[in-house]
Amino acid sequence: MPTPRKSAEIDEIERRLKDAEAVILADYRGLDVTQIGRLRSQLRPAKVELRVVKNTLTRIAANRAGITGLDSHLEGPTAIAFASDDIGAAARLLGDFARTSRILTIKGGLLGSRSLDAAQVGQLAGLEPKPVLQATLAGTIQGPLAGFVGLLNGALSTLAATLDARAAQLSKQSA
Repeated sequence: MPTPRKSAEIDEIERRLKDAEAVILADYRGLDVTQIGRLRSQLRPAKVELRVVKNTLTRIAANRAGITGLDSHLEGPTAIAFASDDIGAAARLLGDFARTSRILTIKGGLLGSRSLDAAQVGQLAGLEPKPVLQATLAGTIQGPLAGFVGLLNGALSTLAATLDARAAQLSKQSA
């Protein structure tokens, strides 16, 4: 039976696991408090929260949330980054920090309910920022629609011109 403090921690991790768009797990062994604070401050503008967690409590929270695939990543010291908005930015920032510090190691993560290994998290870092992806999608949808509207306008203009010409022809014949 967990203590009330541990139970509250499990509930908090479970809530964050359910709410997050993506979760990235990292081994922070060797980082000091200052470096972790610097990493947190780099992640904050991207709406990513980094928490150092206990593996056992995280396993319990993941099981309660119905999430599978995290157990293999829950070995050794673990920090979890909860990304709620821009998944690519979270992976990019953590990957950059891991490259510059050479201490932090990406273990893996979750995208929705899909488990990711470290290489797949690295691929997420290559994603364009969310506004760019949204603009690309809007342009992809808008292009064919604009062409279709132009086609309809052209057909209506041709029909209107033909009807005007026929009306002019009929008025000449009746006069």
